[in-house]
Amino acid sequence: MRVAIFTESFLPAINGVTHSVMRVLEYLRDEGHQAMVIAPASGGREPSEYAGFPVIPVAAVGLPGYQDVRVSGTTQLRLERLLEDFHPDVLHLAAPIALGHRAALAANWLGIPVVAIYQTDVPSYAARYGFAGAETLLWWRVRQIHTQATMTLAPSTHSRAQLLEHNIPRVGLWGRGVDSVRFDPAKRDEDWRRRVAPHGERIIGCVGRLAPEKQIGDLQALADLPDTKLVIVGDGPLRADLEAFLPTAHFTGQLTGTALPRVMASMDVFVHPGELETFGQSIQEAMASGLPVVAPAKGGPIDLVNSSRTGWLYAPGDLATMRRHVRDLLGDDRKRAAFSVEARLSVKDRTWGRLCDDLMGHYREAIAEVTTSRQRLSA
Repeated sequence: MRVAIFTESFLPAINGVTHSVMRVLEYLRDEGHQAMVIAPASGGREPSEYAGFPVIPVAAVGLPGYQDVRVSGTTQLRLERLLEDFHPDVLHLAAPIALGHRAALAANWLGIPVVAIYQTDVPSYAARYGFAGAETLLWWRVRQIHTQATMTLAPSTHSRAQLLEHNIPRVGLWGRGVDSVRFDPAKRDEDWRRRVAPHGERIIGCVGRLAPEKQIGDLQALADLPDTKLVIVGDGPLRADLEAFLPTAHFTGQLTGTALPRVMASMDVFVHPGELETFGQSIQEAMASGLPVVAPAKGGPIDLVNSSRTGWLYAPGDLATMRRHVRDLLGDDRKRAAFSVEARLSVKDRTWGRLCDDLMGHYREAIAEVTTSRQRLSA
């Protein structure tokens, strides 16, 4: 199969969209398919290829104050020419909003099936960034984009319901895989724990972009828990503000490679305060690392966290309950150990290979739908 992937984010930016696209490309390579990636340019920092497939940058500008978010202004005509040269069987749109919209229009013009992967709740992000008035307009934009797709795949049941509520048609489900070999409790590093928590404190961990939508500031509700150390992994535009707001926390910056799974396995409890997660990949990675998870009962975490078995869900905004759940887990070694075992078991079989097998099925379904429509029109 020949797959053209249009993504709103790619290397060198590290985030959930980039991560998913990388895993899909590796799968396509391993299974003998052909692919190309079209992504916003990053000032020459983007790779020329990934997994043996070409990466084609298109003109883009960074958002003011957040240059890692690149918005492409390339034309539909340019995208049509790229597609005509590659002859894809299907288009994969990763978190489409700007580039993805024009790619969908180009694909429709050329009669190419489109599978749109919904991944980022952009309308709700706008409110977090102080543009609440733009939420209605952005939902109109999301509906405009996804109506152009042969099918849309939501990452969680909550996201699917949200899309259907906004009158977006043909919405299916496609989750995300997790590498339970890379993320493994066996990678716990006692030397690292002694450096970060020299008095034997329990470590409360969080991994995520340090930006408004992740609500990292909510962790202040945990900052004074006795005999604990708060560890925050990630980087972003709010880092300096958060370091001042949470002066006793340990900030590692962004971690990749072997460092991230080692640090995650060395935590005791994982807390994910963001309420706008369409999925929650870091939650899966924490669970694979054997960590019980405390997260709000909204969005992706609802599908991932089994309350009283693999962690706890709390009502959005109820930080007192979040604190109570964390204190409960840290104060009961036996319970925490039981939750740890169940957390890992719950995600161990969610491999990227299995999830990408499912994705190929969705590709074939989209291709069949477009082929059938053509046959009806020509009859």
